[in-house]
Amino acid sequence: QINFVACQLFALLAAFWFRIYLSPSHASSAVRHAFATLFGIYFAVFCFGWYSIHLFVLVMMNYGIMNMASIPNIHRYSFVVAMGYLTLCHISRIYIFHYGILTTDFSGPLMIITQKITTLACQLHDGIGRQAEELTAEQNRLAVKSRPSLLEYLSYLLNFMSIIAGPCSNYKDYIAFIEGRHVHMKLLEVNWKQKGYDRLPDPSPTGAVMYKLCITLVSLILFLTLTKNFPMAYIIDNEFLEKTPFLSRLGYLYVVTQAAKPKYYFAWTLADAVNNAAGYGFSGVDERGTFRWDLLSNLNIWNIETATSFKMYIENWNIQTAAWLKRVCYDRAPWYPTALTFILSALWHGIYPGYYFTFLTGILITLAARAIRNNCRHFFLSSVPLKIAYDVVTWAVTQLAVCYTVAPFVMLAVEPTIKFYKSVYFHMHILSILVLLLLPIRPQTRSVRAQNQAMLNSIKSK
Repeated sequence: QINFVACQLFALLAAFWFRIYLSPSHASSAVRHAFATLFGIYFAVFCFGWYSIHLFVLVMMNYGIMNMASIPNIHRYSFVVAMGYLTLCHISRIYIFHYGILTTDFSGPLMIITQKITTLACQLHDGIGRQAEELTAEQNRLAVKSRPSLLEYLSYLLNFMSIIAGPCSNYKDYIAFIEGRHVHMKLLEVNWKQKGYDRLPDPSPTGAVMYKLCITLVSLILFLTLTKNFPMAYIIDNEFLEKTPFLSRLGYLYVVTQAAKPKYYFAWTLADAVNNAAGYGFSGVDERGTFRWDLLSNLNIWNIETATSFKMYIENWNIQTAAWLKRVCYDRAPWYPTALTFILSALWHGIYPGYYFTFLTGILITLAARAIRNNCRHFFLSSVPLKIAYDVVTWAVTQLAVCYTVAPFVMLAVEPTIKFYKSVYFHMHILSILVLLLLPIRPQTRSVRAQNQAMLNSIKSK
């Protein structure tokens, strides 16, 4: 953990230097690629020691596939090799390293690299191996028309901004950033003459970085003060279960789940800030004319904490992983896209049983929440007091449902998970099944494939 924080803080300083002294106006694309790659490799070795060899082996194996495989099969071969290697590493963490208790855990960076490898392979397949009319608008926009060079490939996968904590980004966006076209492309989407500008503005990420660093600092303080004082394991402590009433146990479950979040808020927000500091992550201008730097953001904390539906909660958690799942699996699955996407998400996260308890429970609760919303919500929209009451109740139920769902994700193993669910009488499982049995399924106007889009978001976590 100390190595992780040290690397990310050093990466933040390097990112500012990179944006100022190696900007596209001061350095060629090759120099920028080389610097980003070499620093990324250094950070990986510093943080993970010899375990970092797994990252480099996977990268080079897939570079060979990208250059030797036929275009019609390049995405399939890359996917099988990347996911296969990642799965083998996940298995080793359980059977060799006792549930992943390592001083240095290389699986996080390996998971991000797997996302990038499969993303690039699919987008290369779209750009060379498919006709434009076969693609969706997004696939057309992100399609890669030629194989990248070795330097471009290494830079995309191993750059110092994302090697430690991600997030995954699209290859064309990254290359546009390195070549200095990233911000300019987004600015051209706005008619600046109508806004009184005689030339394009020059957005600075400094404000966004400072704001995200403040969030990072608060998250770190909360992590140091709350997480260790409210461990998830306490909710299955025998003495706690014997002496604590059911409702109090639910309240404590909410507290320990809240205490577990700052770790993710810290890591993801700091990673976002590092990319922004380098000048990467500009997403355009909002309706108020504010420059937005959230292209690579992985979460929306306000929407998470105020979510009034299970769907809203998980749509704002691990956003970039959801986008990856959609692009490489959901949009390409020939049949059962939701089931196949769920399987991919589960394999990508690992093989801990707790992950599968979380995903399966999340799907059940998502279906039940959708049924309640479709059948009941319209009754509470006739007046402001009713709407407020509905929002308050759905907020409380949503937060408790999320806590109930993610507890196995933290506990990992089967025995503590079953003990926890027994201690709360499997109440969310039972209520969800009753809802699905008793409430009618209202017909949807969307296509079957579009209906499943919401389900995609229910299999995100971590």
